Amino acid sequence: MADPNSRTGVKYSTPEIQSFADQTHAPHDAALERAFRAPDQHGMPAIQLGVSESRLLTLLMQLIAARKVVEIGTLAGYSAQRLARGLAPGGKVWTFEIEPSYAQIARDNIAAAGLADTIEVRLAPALEGLSAIEPEGPFDAVFIDADKAGYPEYARWAKRHLRRGGLLIGDNSYYFGQLLDRQGAEAARMREFHAYMSEHFDSVCIPTPDGMVLAIAR
Repeated sequence: MADPNSRTGVKYSTPEIQSFADQTHAPHDAALERAFRAPDQHGMPAIQLGVSESRLLTLLMQLIAARKVVEIGTLAGYSAQRLARGLAPGGKVWTFEIEPSYAQIARDNIAAAGLADTIEVRLAPALEGLSAIEPEGPFDAVFIDADKAGYPEYARWAKRHLRRGGLLIGDNSYYFGQLLDRQGAEAARMREFHAYMSEHFDSVCIPTPDGMVLAIAR
């Protein structure tokens, strides 16, 4: 089958085209730029969402009029800000981080963006932290960008606590290009995540650079 993203084997996306699209449709203000650059400045892994992918989160939150959103994997607070900017008035994002230094950097970035009352950074292992906020549910959206072996359990939690029509979004769903590695335990867990999403949600895997699963709770 021909590659749907190419014609006669030629790729049409280039770094220059992507940069143009990012700047046209998803430009940064000072607060977003600060959070986006924080990993490089603080020696954190540069694994946050791309510019246009994160803008997609904002639009998805707007489309469903989200008020209660959960993020698993905070890093420097960049994607949390993008989620928060799509919330309906009075909305809130709960975001979970396991590394104390990352959580503090995220809090600083979120405060600088004027979103400290909208985004709550919780320092806790995700499943432990998620159980603590269950009384706040049901939730409108859950975004997963954390330890890849944990994705199936996070998806099961989301199924129990999303409202009908709520969104479950999982980044890195190609598992850094190793999704079909039959020897890797984490790759197997990611395939389990895909299978669970397909069975229990209405889902699609968007062909971003490392794949993003988007699913609607039934």
